[in-house]
Order: sequence, then C-alpha cells, then structure tokens
Amino acid sequence: MFTSKNITPKQLAIFLAFAISFSCGILIFIFTKKIKLALLGLITIYAISYLSIDYAINQFIYRKIKLIYKFISQTKATQREEFYANEILPQKTLENVNEDVEKWAIESKQEIERLQSNEAFRREFLMNLAHELKTPIFSAQGFIETLLDGAKDNPAIAQSFLEKAAKSIDRLSDLVKDVDQISKLESNEFPLVKSNFFMQDLVRDVFDELSQQAKEKGISLSIKKGCEIPIAVYADKMRIKQVATNLIINSITYGKLQGETTAGVYHVDGRHILIEITDNGIGIAEDRVNRVFERFYRTDQARSRNAGGTGLGLAIVKHIIEAHGHSVTCRSKLDVGTSFAFTLDTA
Repeated sequence: MFTSKNITPKQLAIFLAFAISFSCGILIFIFTKKIKLALLGLITIYAISYLSIDYAINQFIYRKIKLIYKFISQTKATQREEFYANEILPQKTLENVNEDVEKWAIESKQEIERLQSNEAFRREFLMNLAHELKTPIFSAQGFIETLLDGAKDNPAIAQSFLEKAAKSIDRLSDLVKDVDQISKLESNEFPLVKSNFFMQDLVRDVFDELSQQAKEKGISLSIKKGCEIPIAVYADKMRIKQVATNLIINSITYGKLQGETTAGVYHVDGRHILIEITDNGIGIAEDRVNRVFERFYRTDQARSRNAGGTGLGLAIVKHIIEAHGHSVTCRSKLDVGTSFAFTLDTA
C-alpha cells in the first residue's frame, strides 16, 4: 500500500500502469472470452503504459527539479556540464532533492541571520563612530568660536582655549588613526613581519615607556615572580608591542590608586606561549566581559570617556592577536581586577 509521503515516481508509474493494463485486460476478456488474449493484452498494455507514464513523470519532475536547482545555485551551466549532469551522473531521487532543498533553506536562513547581525553591527558602529567623532569636533569648534568672539584678546584665556582645542584635535586624530588601523587589519593590509624576540624584554620596554603615567596614579608595574626567565616568541614584534601597550594602558587607566599591574609569561606546551596582563583595578561586571573587545563598547560610558582613549584599543588587540592565528581572552570581577591573556607561537 502506497502513502502520499513515501511514494516514488517509479512506484507511481507501476501502480498506474497496472491499473490501466488490468482494466484493459478485463475488458478484453469480457469481449473476447479468450484468457490468453486478455493476458497478452494486459502485459503489452502494462509495458507500454509503464514506459510512457514513467517517462512522462520523470520528464515533468526533473524539469521542475532543474528549475529548482537553477534557482538554488543561481548559476548557468555550460552544455558540457549539462550533458555530464544529465547523461553521466546518476539522477537524484526526490528524497535527495528534498534533502538538498532543506539544506539550502537552512543555509539561506543562516545567511540571512548573519546579514541581519552584520547590518545591526554596522548601524551600531556608525552610530558610535558618529558620537565619538562629534565630541572632539564640537569641543574644538566651541573653543575656536569663543576665541573668535573676542576671547583671543585675553592672552591667558586664549592660551588655555588653544591648548584645550589642541587636545580635542589630538583625540580626533587618534580616533581616525585607530579606525584606519582596524580597517587595514580587517582587510589584511598590514602584513605581519615575524621574528624571534624575548617577551619579557618587550614588556619591560613598555613598562619603561608608561612608567610616568603609572607613577601619577601610584601604580606599580612588574613581571610576576617566577616569570623572569626570558621566553622567546615568534611574532610581529611591533604589533605585539602595540598589544602589550594597549593592555597595560588599559590596566593603568582603570586601575586603583596605589594599585599594581603585573605581566606573566608561561610555557603552555612545546609550541605556544601564554602572556597575561593582570591588574587589581575597578574590574568589569561579569555579564559585560564578553563585549569588551567590541568597537567603542564601554562598560561605563561616563567613566570610560572621562578616562580618555578612543574605545578601540581592545578591538585592535583582538584583531592583531587573531591575525597571528591566536585568541585573546578576558577575566574580570568588579572591585577585584581584570586579567587579559593571549597566546603566541614559541620561537
């Protein structure tokens, strides 16, 4: 017994051919009273009916299937490819077609969801970028307009306003540079120049460069005990220095007064090195840790913006580490501190 869910074209052709041939055989027997003639007619009609129905069904179905595949793939095959598909390769069954269509539907749904997610991300990025650009532009514009309105006649006020306008322009310049750098990192326009170097030496260089900034908040910068022995890595030294600088600046910016920032370098296995930058600063709420690497994402809008920065430092860190084929992670807890860790290839 056939059901509408599992019947195949051949089964349908057999069923219809048998129904037609059996009916014709009965009629032949009724009119001729000759059973041999009726059987011969039944067999002949069955063969002709089966071949005709099977051919007609297949032509109709595979014509529709061809249209479906053209719609799915949206490509045009050459005559050679069509001949190969039609004459050499085995024809797909309806079950195969159904599986292919379901697979295509799932992939299309995933693609639509990805595009919708990218569009939402693009809108949020443009909105944040406009907001970040607006702040220094309006600030500098306000100072300059005030000077033009007469404040320039007072040397002390003019000097103060010019310095504030210059700071706004510097912030705007830093923002544009960071956006440009992220764009180039995403498009692989910054090829990595890898070499062997000692990670502890690089970290100490960054500590020296940021020592004055740390001193202003009384924050100590040090290599963790047990991590002093030099460990060599194979990476782009300039890019990794930028990563270390961004992470250490972040730890100083959001560190507590008289706090500390430490760097640890560890062997993970024979091929990878783990680098960890840890502080005992204000920390990040656990439900927001996963978003710290997003562009312009700020866990505390007012406090973050007052602390300076473009809001792109951690996004740049993520891109640089991923360009090396590795990943960066963040662990944090409010009022306890934050730890950023990333891996690199050993030398």
